[in-house]
Amino acid sequence: MTAPATIQHEEDALGKAFDARLARRLVDYVRPYRWVVAGAVLLLMALGALQLAGPMLTRRVIDVAIPSRDVAMIVQSTLLLLGALVAQAVGSYVETIATGVLGQRVMHDLRRQLFAHLQRLPVSFFDRNPVGRLVTRVTNDVESLNELFTSGVVAGLGDLFTLLAITVLMVVVDWRLAIAAYLVVPGILWVSAVFRKRVREAYREIRTKLARINAFLQERIAGMRVVQLFGREVDEARRFRDIDQAHLDAHLRSVTVYAMYFPAIEILTTIALAALIVAAAPRVESDLLTVGTVAAFLQLARRFYQPLQDLSDKYNTLQQAMASAERIFRLMDTPAEPERRAETDRASPPRRAASAGVTVTFEDVWFAYDLAHLASGSPAAAEPEWVLRGVSFTVRPGETLALVGHTGAGKTTVINLLLRFYDPQRGRILLDGVDIRTMPTAELRRAVGYVQQDIFLFADDVATNIRLSSPISDEEVRAAAARVGADRVIARLPDGYGHRLGERGSSVSVGERQLLSFARAIAAEPALLLLDEATSAVDSEIEAEIQRGLEVLMRGRTTIAVAHRLSTITRATEILVLHHGVVRERGTHRVLLGADGLYARLYRLQVGELATAS
Repeated sequence: MTAPATIQHEEDALGKAFDARLARRLVDYVRPYRWVVAGAVLLLMALGALQLAGPMLTRRVIDVAIPSRDVAMIVQSTLLLLGALVAQAVGSYVETIATGVLGQRVMHDLRRQLFAHLQRLPVSFFDRNPVGRLVTRVTNDVESLNELFTSGVVAGLGDLFTLLAITVLMVVVDWRLAIAAYLVVPGILWVSAVFRKRVREAYREIRTKLARINAFLQERIAGMRVVQLFGREVDEARRFRDIDQAHLDAHLRSVTVYAMYFPAIEILTTIALAALIVAAAPRVESDLLTVGTVAAFLQLARRFYQPLQDLSDKYNTLQQAMASAERIFRLMDTPAEPERRAETDRASPPRRAASAGVTVTFEDVWFAYDLAHLASGSPAAAEPEWVLRGVSFTVRPGETLALVGHTGAGKTTVINLLLRFYDPQRGRILLDGVDIRTMPTAELRRAVGYVQQDIFLFADDVATNIRLSSPISDEEVRAAAARVGADRVIARLPDGYGHRLGERGSSVSVGERQLLSFARAIAAEPALLLLDEATSAVDSEIEAEIQRGLEVLMRGRTTIAVAHRLSTITRATEILVLHHGVVRERGTHRVLLGADGLYARLYRLQVGELATAS
């Protein structure tokens, strides 16, 4: 139960309202669009200046035009005010477009870089981090930064300029009235501080409840077959109603905070306006102050309190954006291949695997998935859980090495290490005599055709799924499918090779997905074939077709096969029997049967099961 709490804590943390280090990194993403920022800031400054036009024109009309009955001045002032309003409208439109483009461009760049970085992270990273958290980084957290640019920093600079311009004008026009207008500013600042604290807590609670909704929906939708199979619809609906109600209650509490804040600011603003009138009345009566000046001050005061109120909301936007930026850059700072940086310089220079086959060698390989206590620098509390213990073998071009054993024996781990999803803690893995840790990962994997036990197909057309490994032609795609018998399956699909598969290939059967995965693996004519229980989900007829295609494909190439059905590996060059990570037996099918050991017992057990089933 510790992990969920940790995730929740990370999602809720808001951190500092402003972090100079994070701000400098964000500026790097804004720098390509600095002219857009400069234009938006200038526009906001112009809009702030235009807000002074209304009060000053009002003062001119009341103090000059009306007493002198100057109709032309009234018309002129009205037209100037109308022009200022039109200019404000146009300026606001252009500024909104500019900041919107800025935010979207920054989001576009950041999301691309973030996704590219995710693709370079080692598989072990994804073992430790839930998919939902990573999706949140690329979506919600980046969206928070969009709000920072569209309605946060740039607009906040505009508000600050407006406050400064109005403050200077009020002091210049009449400093006594300016002091009267500022009397309620401490109250506004106090109310805004309380609001910021309350709304921060409300937003945190909303995010927590939303995270629970997302987690619940993801799990239940993914497991909908189980929900319906066991008749859990009513119970799950009740649980979702409770979670959703908690989210609703959190939102209503945030609405209450806003409902209290704005009336409080309105009351303080009204008090300030009343204070202005009270302070101005005796001086107007004594002809020390004009009515137009009082009217202008009332308008200036109203304009002064609005950006002051908006800055509290922008403070919350800034705070949330800083928290999102911290989480994003923490992910960006995760080393792409941390376990690959401690290599020695004595290794041979990298070389590309031969196209006709490679020699694969495991030299005394030890591996444990969980060595976190060693990685953190703390002393080892106990012996690691070794998944592989001193595994050694060699397989050459044209040979087939089969790995068999009970579940958890370490068979798939051998494949994972050979693909460099992980690196061994001890020993070496060589490809044509070269340590694979010295080879570019892309070069290593281009030499490999891999059929997974857990088949994954993308929600795209069939041809695209087959040609993932290389940009091959349509004819080569069809040829690859024909070699494994997948062409018959594809011919039955409505659009053939252009048929779009469902998520994870859900629109076709498991056996058909496995055939498509097989075609994908061999499409690029790999030097090394890795088959992780490649025929476990196909029937005997299709399996026979695959075996015939494999005989042609494996000629001259290197093959390592994890076998569940022992009947599929009877002609393997060598069979390794793994037991608790140790190679207990090795030899051909005939030799191992004659030894009457672990392999013979496994084989007789399977043959007996098949006979019983028939």
